Parts: sequence; structure tokens; C-alpha cells
Amino acid sequence: MFLSVFDVFKIGIGPSSSHTMGPMSAANRFLELILSDDWPRPAGAHVAGLSASLHGSLAFTGIGHGTGRAVILGLMGEAPNTVDPDRMDAIIDEVERTGRVTPPGHPAYDFQPKTDLVFDKKQPLPGHANGMSFSALDKDGRLLLKRIYYSIGGGFVVTDTELAAMRATKDAAGGERVPYPFSTARQMLDMSHGAGLSIAQMKRANELTRTDTQALDDGIDAIWEAMNGCIDRGLKVDGIMPGGLKVKRRARAIHDRLNEEWRSNRPNPLLANDWLSVYAMAVNEENAGGGRVVTAPTNGAAGVIPATLKYFLHFHEDATKDDIREFLLTAAAIGGIIKHNASISGAEVGCQGEVGSAAAMAAAGLAAVMGGSAEQIENAAEIALEHHLGMTCDPIAGLVQVPCIERNALGAVKAVTAASLALKGDGTHFVPLDACIETMRQTGNDMSEKYKETSTGGLAVNVVEC
Repeated sequence: MFLSVFDVFKIGIGPSSSHTMGPMSAANRFLELILSDDWPRPAGAHVAGLSASLHGSLAFTGIGHGTGRAVILGLMGEAPNTVDPDRMDAIIDEVERTGRVTPPGHPAYDFQPKTDLVFDKKQPLPGHANGMSFSALDKDGRLLLKRIYYSIGGGFVVTDTELAAMRATKDAAGGERVPYPFSTARQMLDMSHGAGLSIAQMKRANELTRTDTQALDDGIDAIWEAMNGCIDRGLKVDGIMPGGLKVKRRARAIHDRLNEEWRSNRPNPLLANDWLSVYAMAVNEENAGGGRVVTAPTNGAAGVIPATLKYFLHFHEDATKDDIREFLLTAAAIGGIIKHNASISGAEVGCQGEVGSAAAMAAAGLAAVMGGSAEQIENAAEIALEHHLGMTCDPIAGLVQVPCIERNALGAVKAVTAASLALKGDGTHFVPLDACIETMRQTGNDMSEKYKETSTGGLAVNVVEC
């Protein structure tokens, strides 16, 4: 099993990797399909109009997550990693005004968002909670082409046939050949011992089957630059976040107070937690505002890993670029194991799969750069994940604001605590990471759908003023 660091960490936009980035990417794929010869195009037929429908969690929380906007942007040819957040409103306005989408390389297609974009809450699609379909029609409204896509978390998008193939071959041998093809934590530890390599070194060797050293390091550095840039932007902006809840940004004010304390040398027993929290909140306030973020492993959990790494760099002045790379490679290795054996999708397993996975990844990365052994790193990831088991995903009004922003802060605190506890031991522990991941999968399967990113239960319905 191989999942690249660049699959785990994707540069995109907020507020959701599964509900914003995924649908935008699905729309991109559908446009590519229209131009290809991979469908039975009737002789003389020409695509004149498009339509789309959103199902399951995408339908229930799509408005709060900006899913409809993402579909429109995607059908205009915009991609998550390149779209200009400052131009998005103008692009949406153009489509709504003209009733057409004009993606580069295509003719103009009829597309009226009010009628051609349907939030279907009654009919879920069978493959995944985040389902959507796209249709292409001729000038007389006859269906020429239809495809179903699923946004399976972290910005990953697959067709219905691809999803079925993934599930059929999940436990089968084969796939991309890499030197260290670990798909479980147990295999990872055994390979580490057998090869005499750290987790990050094995992950690096696997990545180098796809690219060269310079490109790999440059790519990882770009990921951190985007993460760090997101923190910096979040610490400079205040005001009310969009969506109607009138939630205020708090990161800038907290950061200003922390800097005052830092300069005055006043003792603060909560100092570590405060810095962790403000970094995480800065990222997720940016995410809530639709800004540029990095899936880590999702947008809803995007603050945990950057906050933990920034915290390490803040308090370890001798840290180097190699430490940053080791942190992110180690975190990506753990994220790949979790995604392969369970899920990182809040719509599938609740927030244990998002913030829980992020905390496990961050704890592993921190333990690695603090000199932990492979066993201590695996222990750190297990501790962090174990203490997120059962966490629901119940965003108020479908917005990635409450409880999501503070939840990232607490996830970062748990990650640092987990790494510290693991480093105090010798790596021996009672619950293996693999058992914890399987428990998360089972718990997610048993969890009521109303607690899995539908905003039909939990805080989403019990908070009176929304």
C-alpha cells in the first residue's frame, strides 16, 4: 500500500476537503471526460448543457460547506490548488447572471445553478455518504452522459466503478511497487527493524520511486510553506466569519496577547497550550473563510498538524528543514495507514476520522523529530487516536466553525501530550495502533448517520441560536 505525502497533504481551499475540494475536483474530472473518447458519444451529438445533483452529506451540509459554489467553480474549470480565493465570488456571479459555464477549452454550456444544481436530501447514493452525479445534455435536453462520483475524504474523488474496484482490491497484493509497502503499523514496525531505517526514511524511499530527491524536498517544503502561510494569514485577520453564525475570529487577538506576555517574560503555566491553540485556530479560521489551506489530512482538521509543527519550531530554535521534512513524512506514513484501514472522512466515521487522524499524525511527527524510536512514534499515534474515538461530526448550520475551530486546538494539545507520554516510555504499550484504527472503523460504522456530518444531530440541533 502506498499513499504519497502529496496525496495526504494537498494544497487547496476551505472550508472542506470532502465538501469543497472534492466536488470541485469531480467537476473537473467530468469536464475532462466530456472532451475525451471514454464514453459512447452518439454520432453528431454535442453537449449543450450540464446539470449536477448532490446526495447524502453533501446535500445536507452542502450550503454551509460551500459545495454548490465548488461545483460551479469546478465546472468553470477552476481547480482547488490554483483557484484564486479573491476571484471566486465574481466567477459565481458571472455564472448566475449568464446561466452558462465557460471552462477553458470547452464551448459554453447552459447551466442555471437554481435549477441545474440539486441538493437531493431524499436519495443517498449507495457507495459513500458524499455522493454526487454530473450529467451532460444535448440542446433538446436529452441525456448524453452521466457519471457518479464520491468524495471520500481529504480531497480524494473516485467514480462509482473506481470505488468498487478499490474495495475489491483493498486487501489484495499488488499495486504500486515500493521498497517498503507497509499497509499496517505492525508491518511498518517490522520493516523498520528489518531495514534499520526510521519511518521517515522508509517513507522517503517509497516516495523516491515516483520522483527525485530535489523534487521531493521541494514539494515537502512547499507544503510547509503553504501551512505556515495559512497560520500567518490567520494571525493577521479579524472580524466575523461568513455563513450567518456571526462567529468572530479570535486568533489575532489571542496572538497579540501572547506576544505581549512573551516580551514581558511574565510566567504563564498555560503557555504551551496557548501557542498550540492559537496556531490551530488561525488555520481553521482561514479555512472557515474559504482561504488557502492544506488538507492535513482534511480541511476540517487542517489546523492540528501545522500547529504542532509550528509549536515545535517555535520552542526549538535549532530545528532545521530536515526536521520539517521528517515530521511531515512520518505524519504522512501514519495518515496513509489510517486511510487505508479505516477512513479520514467525517461523513463516513465522524470527526474521529478527521481531527482524530490529524492528532495521531501530528503526535507521530512530533515524536519522530524529538528523537523517538519507531515504537515510540507508533505509541504516540495510538495514544492520540485512542482519545478521539467516538468523536462525532456535528457542525452547527453545516459550517466548519463550531465546534471545528476549537476542536483543532484541542487536537493539537492532545497530539503534543500523546507524543510526550510516548517519549517518556520505551515504546511498549497495551493497545496497538492497528487495533485502535480498526476500533475507529467499527465505531464509525456503528455511529448514527445524524452524527456524521449531516448536521441533523448533536450540537447542530441542540444549540438554539444558529
